[in-house]
Amino acid sequence: MPYVDTKEYVSMLKGLTEEGHLVSLLISGWSMTPFLSHERDTVYFKKPDRPLKVGDIVFYERENGRYVLHRIRKCHGQETFDIVGDAQTLTERGVRRDQIFGLVVRAERKGRVLTPASPVWLFYSVIWIRLVPLRHLLIRFAHILKRKK
Repeated sequence: MPYVDTKEYVSMLKGLTEEGHLVSLLISGWSMTPFLSHERDTVYFKKPDRPLKVGDIVFYERENGRYVLHRIRKCHGQETFDIVGDAQTLTERGVRRDQIFGLVVRAERKGRVLTPASPVWLFYSVIWIRLVPLRHLLIRFAHILKRKK
């Protein structure tokens, strides 16, 4: 399998969103588990064309140049945002609007197409996002239940 430089590839996708294109990306990493899984699910994103809100999944570039796909936990107007992955308990604070270049508008999860109006998506964007302080307990409990099966 040929090697693809992730930074270069996502930089190209970022450029396509700036031109108004909808682009797709196979998920790499575990920070959005359990909603999205590594090398199983695909997201479709575009340049944000509306005000961002709590629960939105956004693609942004950190100050260190690393690209990240996480969910908005809190909005400070439309200037800065607190963002967290679905598998995480620590929130990244103060992500600026100019760092955000993509808004996920569709996902293929377990072979099914989901939109922000889908029940599973709504669960993660409305309920799961509010459970950040309890996630470590909930995730630990889920692992215990899986081991008992």
